[in-house]
Amino acid sequence: MIKSELIDKLAEANPHLYHRDVERVVNTILDGVTDALADGDRVELRGFGAFSVRHRPSRVGRNPRTGESVAVKEKHVPFFKTGKELRERVDASRETNPDIA
Repeated sequence: MIKSELIDKLAEANPHLYHRDVERVVNTILDGVTDALADGDRVELRGFGAFSVRHRPSRVGRNPRTGESVAVKEKHVPFFKTGKELRERVDASRETNPDIA
């Protein structure tokens, strides 16, 4: 699901809200998560999961085309850890519908 599909689904589930207001709410939430991660904070959504920032040290990588060694700079990357409830729901849906890839 992409962001526009999420907005459409929420707007359909809440017909008393304008589509533009639902879009504004979704954007505000996502901007808040992004800003918190940019500040180095952790964002936890109970039952869903937690977003955090992890440090990746510098290392020597390889160019897959040429095999040449390449220096990769250190960086900070977003990381998501699923919550217990989400893991259980996904696992249960796989057991009832094994055709899902």
